[in-house]
Amino acid sequence: MAEANGKTVDLKTNFLQIYSRLKSDLLDDPAFSFTEDSRQWIDRMLDYNVPGGKLNRGISVVDSYEILKEGQLSDDEFFFAGVLGWCVEWLQAYFLVLDDIMDNSHTRRGQPCWFRLPKVGIIAANDGIILRNHIPRILNRHFRDKTYYVHLLDLFNEVEFQTTSGQMLDLITTHEGEKDLSKYKMPVYNRIVQYKTAYYSFYLPVACALLMAGETLDNYVDVKRVLVEMGTYFQVQDDYLDCFGDPEFIGKIGTDIEDFKCSWLVVKALEIADEDQLKILEENYGKSDPACVTKVESLYKDLNLQAIFSEYERTSYEQLISAIEAQPSKQVQEVLKSFLHKIYKRQK
Repeated sequence: MAEANGKTVDLKTNFLQIYSRLKSDLLDDPAFSFTEDSRQWIDRMLDYNVPGGKLNRGISVVDSYEILKEGQLSDDEFFFAGVLGWCVEWLQAYFLVLDDIMDNSHTRRGQPCWFRLPKVGIIAANDGIILRNHIPRILNRHFRDKTYYVHLLDLFNEVEFQTTSGQMLDLITTHEGEKDLSKYKMPVYNRIVQYKTAYYSFYLPVACALLMAGETLDNYVDVKRVLVEMGTYFQVQDDYLDCFGDPEFIGKIGTDIEDFKCSWLVVKALEIADEDQLKILEENYGKSDPACVTKVESLYKDLNLQAIFSEYERTSYEQLISAIEAQPSKQVQEVLKSFLHKIYKRQK
């Protein structure tokens, strides 16, 4: 993101103004005759679910496009890049609203999940579908005359398919039938993370910027590979912070152990534990009893997973830098490095 703090604040303020315009357009969409109640519902639903996060994915479209253009964006260029950034945020909101229902979650971004609100409940399932349908409405309104319009539609459709397929892998591995730690292997973990998180969080924002810059995505298969690897590293960090991060700092209390999550920590522990340690995991992982959670956390410390993670982080960074510097375009290198430096050794 922009280096100067003031510039970062301005960027976020200007980005949020685009959200207000997009929301206003959607609330007057001529394809549907809104009643006052339905307009108020969508207005509240959007404000509750779309702009509440850190907005990193959406703002990354603007950042990446600015780097590719090698200079200050015009007002129009900023607007169009911002619209695509918001499409990424809308996609994220759609995933999270439905994900929270599937996971039976309680909080999201420091507030109750949308479906937990008394007047919402299972209506949230339809709201998720509406959020997904807003994306082609926005793209049609602002990009239908662009030469890359069909490529944008293909991109969002493909990334959505990859992400929902990753969610399916996660659900059938983690939730189906009896709790079975024998399924938790590193190739399974990597596949879930790649599809569920990396494509939409890392590849999609850069792909949007590349299309806006007139590039053909088929020429950037290697860039996609680097971004997906970066997304995997990001998720491993997330899993590590869930257990070893400071809840005050990261803004949430980790529950991966209680929730029987296919986390990098448990997969790594299963790889290196002896028979007695495996027994401790089998008996305590996925239990909500605080004593069971403490036993798993103690085991992680006994296995020296903090040091193993630090080594993983170091080698991942070196490999990513090497892959980035092999890219022929200096602008593409800069885009990739800007992503990496945002997440390297992050604490939240």
